[in-house]
Amino acid sequence: MAEETMMAAWYERTGTAADVLVVGEQPMPVPKDGELLIRVRASGVNPSDTKGRSGARGRTSMPYPCIIPHQDGAGEVVGAGSAELAEWVGRRVWFYEAQLGRPFGAAAEYVALPAVKVVALPDGVSFEEGACLGVPAMTAHRCVFADGPVTGKTVFVSGGAGAVGRYAIQFAKSGGARVIASVSRAEQEQSALAAGADLVVYRSEDVLIERVRAFTGTERGVDRFVEVAFGANLDMITALLAPRGAVAAYSSDAVPEPLLPFWSLVMLDATIRFVLVYVMDEAAHAAAAAAINEELVAGRLTHAIGARYPLSDIAAAHQALEDGKTIGKIIVTS
Repeated sequence: MAEETMMAAWYERTGTAADVLVVGEQPMPVPKDGELLIRVRASGVNPSDTKGRSGARGRTSMPYPCIIPHQDGAGEVVGAGSAELAEWVGRRVWFYEAQLGRPFGAAAEYVALPAVKVVALPDGVSFEEGACLGVPAMTAHRCVFADGPVTGKTVFVSGGAGAVGRYAIQFAKSGGARVIASVSRAEQEQSALAAGADLVVYRSEDVLIERVRAFTGTERGVDRFVEVAFGANLDMITALLAPRGAVAAYSSDAVPEPLLPFWSLVMLDATIRFVLVYVMDEAAHAAAAAAINEELVAGRLTHAIGARYPLSDIAAAHQALEDGKTIGKIIVTS
């Protein structure tokens, strides 16, 4: 009997998207014990996907001979590797970390992955919207709530129009916080405001600190920072962070090895938290997934899809993310 195949995208060496991504037939995955087989309808492109493919930060060696990228996606469960999982078959789902510690992710027509990483997709939420979740929404939830409730607090979200930032604004607002968001250009401001930001500031403006102080009514009025550019924004953080405030940093690309202003931070009794969804414990993942679905069901979580590409054009999708001009999530449909 001939082996069943599916369409997928993969790479066998690191490099530019156009040079290394291949689209063609791959063997259909078979779910193992504890796994579900999902017909993928859409997958989301994350920076970790493009960095892994490109060999960013000198990581040019391949952990597997062949990699099908993409961690996040949504679709329908069509098979189960264990009898106790049979009730999942036929359900609409979203999923996360499909390629974590595994060679084959979601940039394919089918993916098999552990059931613990599969979440029911609420009615009324499209597959494309479900593919926006995963890494960005779970990171946002952890950044906002890892240091306790935000009711009555002021939360500053750097990169408020980004995938993580936009969800962080919404989680913070739903949690009862006032939210300040920073952006780089006018169209990003509209996205952050639509997500619920109370104040939007531009990273390049000379009076950013003064505007934030005027908004909070105090010199150090920011209780929490959700930070996408930790090293580059340390001066701003130390100028605005409230005593006993917390910073949750999930990226620092511009200044990857920042020098910490120890005394400025210790005098604030500050908490500096580093967030990486891929190493969060199971409890943090479960809490984030439950909160995401609660917000979806309540209609409090919206999504900004910036562009859609078919699987056959995945190289253009990766290039669009790397170019940084698209506002909103980049989705690959399959």
